[in-house]
Amino acid sequence: MRAPYHHTLPMGADPRRPRGAAYARVSPAVPDTARTVTEGGEKAMVTARGARLPRPFGAVPPIVLAGAGALAAGTVCGLVLQVTGVADTSALVDSRSYVFGAGLLLAVGLYGSTYGIDLKALRADLRGVVAAVTLGVVLKAALITGTMLLVFRRPEALVLGVAVAQIDPLSVAALGRNDRMSPRARSLLTAWASFDDPMTVLLTLYLAGVAYPLTGGTGTPGITGGGTGGYLAGLGLNAALLAGVLLLWFTGRRLVSRAPDTPPARRTVGGAAVLLVGALLVLAAAQQLMLAVALAGLVVRSTVLGKVLDRAVGGAYLAAFSALGLLLAHGVAWWPGLVLGVAAFGAQAVVALTVMPLFVKGLARTDRIELGLGQQNGITAVLIALTLERDFPGTAATVGPAVITVNILYGAGQALRSRPPRRRRGGGAGKDAGELAAEPGRQSLYGQETRGENVLERRSVA
Repeated sequence: MRAPYHHTLPMGADPRRPRGAAYARVSPAVPDTARTVTEGGEKAMVTARGARLPRPFGAVPPIVLAGAGALAAGTVCGLVLQVTGVADTSALVDSRSYVFGAGLLLAVGLYGSTYGIDLKALRADLRGVVAAVTLGVVLKAALITGTMLLVFRRPEALVLGVAVAQIDPLSVAALGRNDRMSPRARSLLTAWASFDDPMTVLLTLYLAGVAYPLTGGTGTPGITGGGTGGYLAGLGLNAALLAGVLLLWFTGRRLVSRAPDTPPARRTVGGAAVLLVGALLVLAAAQQLMLAVALAGLVVRSTVLGKVLDRAVGGAYLAAFSALGLLLAHGVAWWPGLVLGVAAFGAQAVVALTVMPLFVKGLARTDRIELGLGQQNGITAVLIALTLERDFPGTAATVGPAVITVNILYGAGQALRSRPPRRRRGGGAGKDAGELAAEPGRQSLYGQETRGENVLERRSVA
């Protein structure tokens, strides 16, 4: 039996209009209350007539607001220490404890980033991942460096472009829950952020050697260390650390398979796994062996680690912004930092939208756009800037505001992508309940499938 109809005035109609005016016909009879519906994977508040309710802060994750608070707190703390003379922020930022703490935060982010990678998607898009972490990093660094050279014409631009060319894995891990991205695209972005560091280090070593004499320096910059030999030695240490962790991990799993499955045994196994990963992160932070951490996240996985990791990544994200606040209190160069941040964000868009489709086939348009808006910078850029500061003074003062600029652009891009489409006449966006119910085979807002016999407006017969 067909549901009863009732006549209501259309939105904006004058109730004093004479008989014969247009009346809206809605089925079934429901009040104009707000309901939550899902359209294209996004939740929105929609009234009975189809009007979407505004969500001012719906696009801003709570952790981003907390990160902004941590950044402000770190900046204020650094300024207070500097003004009162309690501590010298420049000495604090250059201290080994600051570098170790920043490295530990980066290690947590790297492990959390690769821990969440879908291994099947990674194997399927391995060609695209390799292109992203090699050709993608080189092209981004070239675009950023070219922009800085055009605007400022200073040789320091050669190293500034490399400092922000990578994607920060801690930020990706903390903000990785993007419902608009498919699991395939999310795994691609996560792998891109996790494994672009080796290429970044290579470019830093080479370009620092080129830029240092141009700035008036003599000899070789301190960042190059042992040059190519030092870089190869670092790879060897990464391999040794990874081999030791994997040996302990698989040995422990074999012993656990023979032990009885009891609650005390499970707690012991979980505690041992957490201790193993904790030791890995500390050793990696002390020696800057981040490649071992990224690769370990692909293998060393357990339910207990997953529960602990979510909180650890969130805490590390907030701590990283506090550390960035201390860096900003040390001094900033706003105009170069703004240009550097805009160039980094734009370079990611260019590479993701024009180069990556050549290596990753079949990505949806939405995924390509999300990858183009995926540039995020954080503690990784801060670490590179601190390393370059000794040979190129002023690098940290420029990279600090660049990181802020990139993250503001990232947040603005996500907010714009989360906005509902504007109401259009005759289009699908902004249709009211009667229009939705009138489409054949369309599921109405109220769960009833329609067959197209309803009419939105009909004129009553005088």
